Amino acid sequence: MAREGYSDLLAFLVVARERSFTRAAAQLGMSQSGLSHTIKDLESKLGLRLLTRSTRSVATTEAGERLYQAIAPRFQEIDGEVAALAEFRDKAAGTIRITATDHPVDTVILPKLKSFLVENPDVKIEITVDYGLTDIVAQRYDIGVRFGDQVAKDMIAVRISPDLQWCIVGSPEYFAQREAPQSLQDLVDHDCITQRLPTSGGLHAWDLRDGDRDVQVRVNGKLTFNGEHQLLNAALTIGGLAFLPEDVVAPYIQEGRLVAVMKDWCPVYPGYHAYYASRRQPSRALALVIDALRYRNS
Repeated sequence: MAREGYSDLLAFLVVARERSFTRAAAQLGMSQSGLSHTIKDLESKLGLRLLTRSTRSVATTEAGERLYQAIAPRFQEIDGEVAALAEFRDKAAGTIRITATDHPVDTVILPKLKSFLVENPDVKIEITVDYGLTDIVAQRYDIGVRFGDQVAKDMIAVRISPDLQWCIVGSPEYFAQREAPQSLQDLVDHDCITQRLPTSGGLHAWDLRDGDRDVQVRVNGKLTFNGEHQLLNAALTIGGLAFLPEDVVAPYIQEGRLVAVMKDWCPVYPGYHAYYASRRQPSRALALVIDALRYRNS
């Protein structure tokens, strides 16, 4: 039988189950005459009588009962699978791809995803550490993480961290040989550990505050890296000034392994935000990941 006949089989099943054309027609949203015509067409295609009709009742023939017993469970399986798909749609499942830099991955994303992954075992997270301002739509990422002022206006952004203080630090061994800087001119004369970002290809300028004025300082040094972890390790092991988030260097400052300088010159950044394309309808998995990362000031 051609697949177009499946609707005829469904009509037969309802009539055979209800033992009534009247009740079956109401369930199927058909007229009784239309339903009767459908059953007659099905019997004609099969060359078999499937139902016996009287003025008071409808019953299956031997062939009709065999057909009913054979296909009724299969249609029930189909109904069950369709219902399961609806449940799957509301269930968090699938892979969510995130692009971010080292710092938010280590300090925000991973800590917040620990319990989330336990509660949502069918969700997988793929994280790419990237210091470029990646086009998440073109590169097929679900979520990007950047500072709030770096998020494009056409994206939906959700804050995932408080504002972040930055610090200029160096080791005590370094300051035993060099006097701590007090001004911008002092700073440019120091051996600074620099970072090269892929967005411009140039060395990353240090964004500092001169009173109420934002200034970008082009520092120089013997070492250049493309990641934050190496900046910290170089400041600890080789020497030089590094410009890093306060929460990263705080333990080393407390231990006396690093010293913070020019504190009044160091800015506060506007917190990390997770963002996704505004024209995209978020899946349940994406919505739950965003909610798990959301910053809650409590």
